[in-house]
Amino acid sequence: MRVKELLKQKGMTAKELAAKIGISEGALSQSIKEGANPNLQTLTKIASSLEVSISELFDSPKEGIITCPHCGKNINIKVG
Repeated sequence: MRVKELLKQKGMTAKELAAKIGISEGALSQSIKEGANPNLQTLTKIASSLEVSISELFDSPKEGIITCPHCGKNINIKVG
């Protein structure tokens, strides 16, 4: 899962996210670690709090598109 990457982009800590979705920081850590299988309710809360779709928690960002760390909007990049 890309939660740690998304937290960094949004300028949010794991502790803040855990508080926002109503679970402990330890429970959040267990939910997002490699090989974890969090339930749909937890995924929905995480995605909503990070203002992304559930699929964005898993998918790598599309090539040529980055997210602005200040406003969270997508920025299209063309190289060449």
